[in-house]
Amino acid sequence: MAAQETEKKSFIQKRRSSLMAAIFLMATSAIGPGFITQTATFTATMGAAFAFGILASIIIDFVVQQNIWRVVTVTRMRASDVANEALPGSGYLLAVLVIFGGLVFNVGNIAGAGLGLNAMLGLSPKWGGLISAMLAIYIFSSRRASTAIDRLIIILGLVMIGLTLYVAFVSQPPVGEALRQSVFPDSMNFAMITTIVGGTVGGYISYAGAHRLLDKGMTGVENIAAVSSAATKGILVVGLMRYVLFLAVLGVVASGVTLDISSQVANPASQAFQHAVGNYGVRIFGFIFWAAALTSVIGAAYTSVSFMTVFNQKMTERQRNIATVLFIAVSLVVYLLLGTAPAALLVFAGGFNGLILPIGLTIFVYVGWKRADLMSGYSYPRWLLWTGLITCALTWYMGALSVGAIFNFLKIV
Repeated sequence: MAAQETEKKSFIQKRRSSLMAAIFLMATSAIGPGFITQTATFTATMGAAFAFGILASIIIDFVVQQNIWRVVTVTRMRASDVANEALPGSGYLLAVLVIFGGLVFNVGNIAGAGLGLNAMLGLSPKWGGLISAMLAIYIFSSRRASTAIDRLIIILGLVMIGLTLYVAFVSQPPVGEALRQSVFPDSMNFAMITTIVGGTVGGYISYAGAHRLLDKGMTGVENIAAVSSAATKGILVVGLMRYVLFLAVLGVVASGVTLDISSQVANPASQAFQHAVGNYGVRIFGFIFWAAALTSVIGAAYTSVSFMTVFNQKMTERQRNIATVLFIAVSLVVYLLLGTAPAALLVFAGGFNGLILPIGLTIFVYVGWKRADLMSGYSYPRWLLWTGLITCALTWYMGALSVGAIFNFLKIV
């Protein structure tokens, strides 16, 4: 009896740990250096009205993640395998898009890690990027890589939220006005909402948490309630970080400070933290920026490589870790050769990420509507299918905007 009780407690603890790992992998992947910079820039531009954009992005993220996590869990297959079963060949296309977009954005993530260590410790950005990438490589090279990834991501995620909360408290933002404009904004900018959504749920980010649950064995209809709850909690973590960061910057903007967002070297988030907390603010910003970049390096590499299994179904966990190390190493070499993340290349990758979301979401909604055979007869919630359908239409529009980014890149090169 005691042995059964111990085994039950161990199972519950393991399941809770798996859910927490998936929540924070998705959340920290969505909070990268690009997200931080975009949030500060848009807050400086729109003020309290940007609260509506954040709320809209959270709602869209909720629908996307609920659909993807649910289908991956019930089918017990990775996203690319689900796509191939639903529409033969589409899984290979999805995999190529995710891997390529993740590789290019990882160059930006490593650059962001370098800038973070530069602000925090005064290190050269190149040395900071090198050290951060080597740390990520060390983690994936470890025999206990899976446990190390989970713990590091959870710890860094919690510290990021805590430090940002502190800056938000010190900057004394107009919280009441922000809450009002979350629902009744004085102005709306759809392009900014599109950018935030694409940067926080586009590309590999949509699948990070779902694939982590799959690797942890959290699959099947029997786990769907826990998985759905975890997806909701993941969005709440992302939403909390978005709102807190927005409030931290809003407090500075509302006090009458004008942030420089025009020059190419401007860093509005760093300026806001410095105005709020003084010179220590730059150090705090540096840590947050570095932590966001490092966790994004890990999330992008892990998720992108998980899509490689569609080309080799017999790929072992060790082989995946080796491929992940090589993935990070290639990103690092590109960064060191270029010295920075080239803007045109990141725009190009952003265009690709903008296409990945509607392609993947459309396939997953189709599986929910028509392919019950892939889900062991699971009765898919109709409200989720209808909201998924509406979100599909919206993301296809966003994808059309992304095509423009791709053409602009081709003109540049």
